[in-house]
Amino acid sequence: MTEQTVTDGGDFLGRRRELASLRSETERAGLDTLAGRPAPRGRVLLVAGRPGTGRTALAEAFAAELAASGEYPDGVLSARLTEPGGEPVAVERVARELLAQLGVAAPAGGGDAELSDLLTESLDGRAAVLVLDDVADAEQLAELVPDHRACLVVAVAGGPLTGVPDVRPCVLGGLDRPSAVRMLERGAGPVRVTVDPGAADSLAEICADLPAALRLTAGWLAFHPDHTLVDAVRGIATAADHLPLPDSQPLDPADLPLHRAFGLVHAALPTPAARLLRLLALAPEGLVDDHVAAALAGAPVGVGRALLTDFAAFGLLHPVPAPPASSASRVGPQYRVPGCLAPLLAALLRAHERPGEALLARARMLERVVRQLRACLAATEPPGSPAARWLAGLPRSLRFESAKAAADWLAARLPALLAAARLAVSDGELDTLARRLVAALTRALIAHRGADDAAPELYRLHELVLGVAQRQGLTREHAAALLNLGDLDARTGRLAEALARYRAALEVARAEGDAADPLAVGRTLESIGGTYAELNDWQRAADWYGRAVALAQTRDDLAAEARLQGRIGAVLSYDGQLEEALRAWRAAASAHRRSGDAHAYARSLTEAARVLEYAGQYEESERTGREALRLAAGTGDQRLQAALRLRLADAADRLGRAETAAVHRAVAEQLLADTRPAEPPRGGEPDDSSAPTEGNTCETQPKPRHD
Repeated sequence: MTEQTVTDGGDFLGRRRELASLRSETERAGLDTLAGRPAPRGRVLLVAGRPGTGRTALAEAFAAELAASGEYPDGVLSARLTEPGGEPVAVERVARELLAQLGVAAPAGGGDAELSDLLTESLDGRAAVLVLDDVADAEQLAELVPDHRACLVVAVAGGPLTGVPDVRPCVLGGLDRPSAVRMLERGAGPVRVTVDPGAADSLAEICADLPAALRLTAGWLAFHPDHTLVDAVRGIATAADHLPLPDSQPLDPADLPLHRAFGLVHAALPTPAARLLRLLALAPEGLVDDHVAAALAGAPVGVGRALLTDFAAFGLLHPVPAPPASSASRVGPQYRVPGCLAPLLAALLRAHERPGEALLARARMLERVVRQLRACLAATEPPGSPAARWLAGLPRSLRFESAKAAADWLAARLPALLAAARLAVSDGELDTLARRLVAALTRALIAHRGADDAAPELYRLHELVLGVAQRQGLTREHAAALLNLGDLDARTGRLAEALARYRAALEVARAEGDAADPLAVGRTLESIGGTYAELNDWQRAADWYGRAVALAQTRDDLAAEARLQGRIGAVLSYDGQLEEALRAWRAAASAHRRSGDAHAYARSLTEAARVLEYAGQYEESERTGREALRLAAGTGDQRLQAALRLRLADAADRLGRAETAAVHRAVAEQLLADTRPAEPPRGGEPDDSSAPTEGNTCETQPKPRHD
């Protein structure tokens, strides 16, 4: 195979009539009106046609034209609504993808309704074009149409979508013949077309003037400069005879031109290239780069890169634009299998590869992805660390020169990586690799984006872990996944869902009986208590914290016992149960004393002094506060000492000891002065926002409720 390529020349061939029709539809008032005024929702234009008619290219060209005209200054948003295998994409995933293009953070764990509502809210006040490709049905589309007239939806589907109001489809067939011949000319060159215009016309007719078939044929002509157009006519007439049929169904006559053109190209491929081409059916969501190609073929990365370049020239692959924030040269090119070719590749795979060989190729691909993710994570480690040394020992093609380069790669490849994780888990034959892949992707996301920013992706990854754990009977991983999902639900305010997750995790963990992991059980009990505290159900929170305390005591875990006693003291203070709260804070102080943590011991005594103050026991509050001050002085924590001095000053005031109160405040002020920066921040007064006040000094709870 040569290095020649077929380019599009930067223009969009033909379809002037269709573009004019779409333009007129945008200007039409529409039938869906109320009292003569347009309904308050986005207009929907429908581009309908069979795969291979160029329906997506037309929709994208029309959207780009509208954006360039300035009518839709907020640009173009795009998403695919059907997987390469034909399964509809969940509305939640589509909405999340569109929100990401808007720069809007979607909540972790949000469902279809929540995210479609958020998308509508985010589009309010914007004038954007939404290109929704491969729409499965009207219901799927309806959930994504914004309730704003300023937005326009350009939907792409195989045919009319019954149920979408006020929309007339722009139905595509073949190109006009002059445009079809010009597309062939891009591969054949003007000389061959000029010499034999009749053959060019015949070749376009055999291709039914369909853009996909013409592009493939043009690619074949570019790679065979010594062949005539007559040779192409003869070859394409019989090229499909030995190709397997998609889904073993009789071939629809309308699909014959594309089938023939694909057969012409496939027959021209050397054996290694033909094998890689059919293995591309295994690429997650049809997304492939040089590493994926090399792993599928079991070949060096350079071979995979060269073959992908040739495939793109043939029209077998479409380049995927790199994200704006990343450097294409640093990340490397990525391609997508055209939707019209996906069934043909799947049929070839079934016909020519044994199931075991296909499984081995998928395993190689997933193993390569895991190594890339490990390298992506290692790029964040400091020089000289074990991870950095491991990274330096990798082949050059797997190394990242910097953390920035690794982050760019992760951002550019994230859709493919998430698709690989979903595919690995749903397949069910490579669960061990699937678990490793999900774990590696989770660590890389946290390292580069942080747990909060990566929460939406982490939520879906934990759901995948949950599925594998349930299928394999991995009790501890099952419980851990439920806990992680519960934490993310709680963080986004879905407390009822979080509580359900935590209770399910507790049930799973306890199912092991004596083999149950006490740490997991303890964490679950504490999480349930924390959720009840968020729900202001103080008594239940204290009860669940108490169960966790009992478990910590059986393990002689003084740190956990002290922390949990403090939580009990806090929630009981909220509930006005001051006597019980005081006992809990004293128990926490005792545990910290026994563990040797003087700093935490002092803070626990501080909280005990606060509860005594709330209860009106000012003398006892002052004595406890002095003991806490003595301990704090030993830790060297000047801010804690200042906070305690201010609290003792308040207690002294209540006891009528004004001079003592003044001394405490003076010392506190000196301690705070010693901890402030030497110079104030530029452009204003000294920043003392971090200085403790009566309202925030060492305080873990507001004043209690007295019922």
